[in-house]
Amino acid sequence: MSDMSIAMTSSRPFLVRALNEWILENDCTPYIVVDAGVQGVQVPTEHVANGQIVLNISPGAVRGLVIGNSALEFSARFGGVPMQVFIPLQAVVAIYAKENGEGMVFGSEPGSPDPDGTDSTGARPADERPTGRPTLKVVK
Repeated sequence: MSDMSIAMTSSRPFLVRALNEWILENDCTPYIVVDAGVQGVQVPTEHVANGQIVLNISPGAVRGLVIGNSALEFSARFGGVPMQVFIPLQAVVAIYAKENGEGMVFGSEPGSPDPDGTDSTGARPADERPTGRPTLKVVK
C-alpha cells in the first residue's frame, strides 16, 4: 500500500443513520443533541438552552425524516405549530436512546467544519481558551 492518504467523506451521516436504525430496532426512542449555533441550523429557537437543543426524531414525533450526507431534515410540531427542521450534520453533537442513554457523542472530524471554534489541530485561539477546571455534563 502506498503512503498517499486517501481523503474520505465524513463518517457522521453513516453513523447517525446506523445508530438511528439500531435504536429503533431495539424499540427505543432516538434523540439527537444539536449545536444550535452552527450556521444553517433551523430549529425552534424558543427550545434552545445553552446553545443546544435536544430533539426526538422517532417516527411518531416527526414526519419525512431524511438523514442525508450533509444534513438531517424533517417536519414536526412544536407547541402545536408545524415547522420544517433543517440540521447540517456537523451540528449533530450526539444521538442516543431516551430509555437507556445508549448511543454516541461525536467529536470533530478532519476536513469538516468544527462547530466549537477550534482549529484543525484542536487548539483554540489563545484569547478564547477556557479558564478553570474542565467540567462534564450528563445529557439525558
